[in-house]
Amino acid sequence: MTQHSGSTSDELPTGGERSGVRIRRGSERDAEAVLALIDSAIAWFVSIGNVRQWGTEPWSAHPERRARITAMCAEPGSWVAEDEDGQVLGSLVVGDAHDYVPPMDDELYVRLLVADRSPRARGVGRRLLAFADEQARGLGRARLRVDCYGGGSGKLVKFYESCGYRRTETFSVGEWPGQLLVRELTEGPASSA
Repeated sequence: MTQHSGSTSDELPTGGERSGVRIRRGSERDAEAVLALIDSAIAWFVSIGNVRQWGTEPWSAHPERRARITAMCAEPGSWVAEDEDGQVLGSLVVGDAHDYVPPMDDELYVRLLVADRSPRARGVGRRLLAFADEQARGLGRARLRVDCYGGGSGKLVKFYESCGYRRTETFSVGEWPGQLLVRELTEGPASSA
């Protein structure tokens, strides 16, 4: 069972720069909101010329991607950040490594991280990563790992590095360039600022 600071609550307040944001356990009911976050990110990527990260078409338009996100939202390690009105601002799924990445011993893997790009959601991605850190520590894991798009400007890799992750190896899924990163939990708590 995934826990937060010894609590088994499914609704957990978060600290940080924005009050009124809480992290709660995700479910299949959140799939449409998570798909909307992904679709919004894709539209933004296209607007800045980054068409290789997640493609150019909304994931919600593809049945296999809809099914994949719905299944991920139902996983035990699925969490969402929402505002006081229940609007989903971000999604985090932690668990085992994806099939295309060799697993490591004693790890918790960030399987999905997506956040709204609007000003009202500023810092939500970092806060979800700090929450993943707490989850891993609560489970007695030694490390967190994540993979991300390794192409383009490199800003996504730098974001993870700014959250305490370090690059380990690159990989490819077809023509998609990926970067693996690790955060050893002996390095202290993740920054949520």
